[in-house]
Amino acid sequence: MSESADVVVAGAGHNSLITAAYLTKAGYECLVLDARPIPGGGAATEQLGAFGPDYRIDSCSTGHTLIRVNPVLLADELGLHADYGLEYIEPDPVAHVAFPDGEQLTQWLDLDRTCEEIARFSARDAEAYRRLIAEYDEVKLIYALSRLTPPGFGPPLEQLLLDHPRGRIWLRRNAITAWEVIRREFEERHVQAFVTWQALQTAVPLDAPGSGVNVYSLLFARQSRSWSIPRGGSGSLTQALVRYLEDNGSRVVCGRRVTELVLQGGRCVGVETEDGERWLGSKAVLSTVHVKHLVEMAPADTWGEEFIYGVETYDLGMPGMAVYLATTAEPLFVTPDGERSAVSAGTVGWPEDVLELGRAIRDGRPFDETPWLLMATPTLVDPERAPAGHHTVKLLSGQTKELPDRYASWDERKEDVADRQISYLRRFVPNLAPENIVARYVKGPADFERDNPHMIDGTFHGGDRSLAFSGANRPVPGWSDHRMPIPGLYQTGGTTSIGGSITGVPGRNAAIVMLSDLGEQNPQEVMSGPGRARAGSH
Repeated sequence: MSESADVVVAGAGHNSLITAAYLTKAGYECLVLDARPIPGGGAATEQLGAFGPDYRIDSCSTGHTLIRVNPVLLADELGLHADYGLEYIEPDPVAHVAFPDGEQLTQWLDLDRTCEEIARFSARDAEAYRRLIAEYDEVKLIYALSRLTPPGFGPPLEQLLLDHPRGRIWLRRNAITAWEVIRREFEERHVQAFVTWQALQTAVPLDAPGSGVNVYSLLFARQSRSWSIPRGGSGSLTQALVRYLEDNGSRVVCGRRVTELVLQGGRCVGVETEDGERWLGSKAVLSTVHVKHLVEMAPADTWGEEFIYGVETYDLGMPGMAVYLATTAEPLFVTPDGERSAVSAGTVGWPEDVLELGRAIRDGRPFDETPWLLMATPTLVDPERAPAGHHTVKLLSGQTKELPDRYASWDERKEDVADRQISYLRRFVPNLAPENIVARYVKGPADFERDNPHMIDGTFHGGDRSLAFSGANRPVPGWSDHRMPIPGLYQTGGTTSIGGSITGVPGRNAAIVMLSDLGEQNPQEVMSGPGRARAGSH
């Protein structure tokens, strides 16, 4: 048995749904397949473990700040805001972070108020923070243009920066590490730790070459739009995309795991699922399958030696784990200025502790500490995600896949790690007490991969984003433009373009490339226009 459409899409993460939506808008019928029972990939809201149906849990991502400046939402090119009710909340405070010595720091949407907080530790660092925000403001449009332009469709970032009066400074910042920026710009230990906590939120180790600009872009994004969350849960984004597709003649089919590419005359013409069904695309095939798995779906000689080598040497990135809690009390940090809460909060060690985590991951050795912890409590501003008076709390941390000798598996280790994280948090959040926790569910790295094969070893950011695996090198040098070595096959998702996180950039960029190859003279004009009815010629 086989089914067909103009374009078959393997995987229903937010990026592939965005690509499919733009193709649908241009008049092409898309058929989107996903292995999971619900669409969304890393942008899904669901019921987990012992949590009842009244709890809406973000199983992976929660913060969506970065996609807010993508034209898919900024210009509402698909009508997700106007027609499908997608709404974002910008919590204030932006963040609250506790340090090993008991000190704490709050970031606010008001820049002056944030700088006042930083000045409690260092007046010089408060001015440095203000300067960093202003400096990135000067170049933000250059970075946005570069990220939203697929390779070959406009000037590269390097050329755009060279046309800027201070562009050569930014070229250096693009190459150096986040830690080199942090220790150069900030002098006080707590402030360095706070910026470290922010810089690690895209799971790029502090000493990774090419991570320097993350310090600027992440601080600027949070200061401008907070840790934006979609009302109703992370899955509100993907639900709106699915509704757009279905309303305009495309389909999303879940419970179908793609296992093989269908080749004909050296061209990819469809995919086969594990149940033996074939799904054929008369115009193209789009994949968001992890490239490590994608190369196993066709004979090696169809990819070529260079591509295979590039995939074999592709760095999977930083594994992670998550602890999900349902509480009967709002998690409150106790500070000298009174109790404080934030949707985005957490704890951080000193910079050298966070650096050590990244080095352990790179060296492939066990690491037994949690120097970085993100605590997300979206119910503080979106109470309908839980029963009245209850809250959902998610703890995210970077981990090594390697285990200390005392553990046989991550299934055995994860509960101990969760216990230690909650115990440590109680130093600052005493009402995170056992009697206030009514449900708990823990996902270790192995669980993330079991739930979503794209998250190999529990890496949910699509792969390392250091210099060797970003820009023209992502996913493989020579194949950064979303076209794959097999004609007719395109790739989007976290292993492409600017990588993981909820940005929608790989999805929009893949649409530009595919529409161009399908004969559109001005793809972006089509994408931002009123949309087309499905044409018979398609």
